[in-house]
Amino acid sequence: MNGDNDGGGMRIGRSGQNGGTGLSRRAVLAGLFAAAGLAGCRSTTMSVEGLGLSDFSAEASHQYPVHGIDVAKYQGDIDWEAARDGGVSFVWMKATEGGDRLDDRFKEYWAKAAAARIPRGAYHFWYHCRPGDEQAEWFIQNVPKQRGALPPVIDVEWTPFSPTCTIRPPREDIVREVGRMSAILERHYGQRPILYIPIDVHRERLVGAFPTHEFWLRAVADHPDNVYENRRFRFWQYTATGSVPGIKGDVDRNAFSGTRDDWVKWLKVNLAK
Repeated sequence: MNGDNDGGGMRIGRSGQNGGTGLSRRAVLAGLFAAAGLAGCRSTTMSVEGLGLSDFSAEASHQYPVHGIDVAKYQGDIDWEAARDGGVSFVWMKATEGGDRLDDRFKEYWAKAAAARIPRGAYHFWYHCRPGDEQAEWFIQNVPKQRGALPPVIDVEWTPFSPTCTIRPPREDIVREVGRMSAILERHYGQRPILYIPIDVHRERLVGAFPTHEFWLRAVADHPDNVYENRRFRFWQYTATGSVPGIKGDVDRNAFSGTRDDWVKWLKVNLAK
């Protein structure tokens, strides 16, 4: 994930709800599933976070069948159709940071990924020196409430190189403030945010916290099960130096923890209505 950590930024107004498409949820879902090469859904055996998902697991990232990316302005120009055709099944893009920073290319990426019918969502880079409700307000101002969007993501990392905020708050403060932002976003978007947590923040502050949230974990040298204590994951960021068609240079790559059928079922429950 990417954070600028310098407290500047530019404000823009919110886009309209549903992006003015006028499409029904069924049509949006059909388009997204078709673009991802997914169709149909069979019953599975194990309930995970309230869903009937299978107990799928694999030892290596390439053994997972559904992969996606996360991007920020540093990726530059993106050929979204080429990325989709090259196997990108989902994308999260940086939208906001703290309470006053907006990624320069968020609006462009948001619109073009949707046009390419890639399931896409927005992520917020957490700022430890600002209350959670203020960060939620900034995210809501800039990220459309739009049918077919993936759940929002709150990216909580330490920021040792920030010129304005290098503190590492105690566990209770992080849980309270991140929880406050999450609750506000869930009320607004109707989707519980996913939490992106790297190994150090999890180990030092968040083991056992947020038991009802889905987690997106970063582990580039090993499987998440081997480096995170007592934490199941829904998404795994397994490299920061991946490559995909349509993007020049390195890009973060991620795997969905489940089968293709699980992915269809997860989308049906978690895409914005």
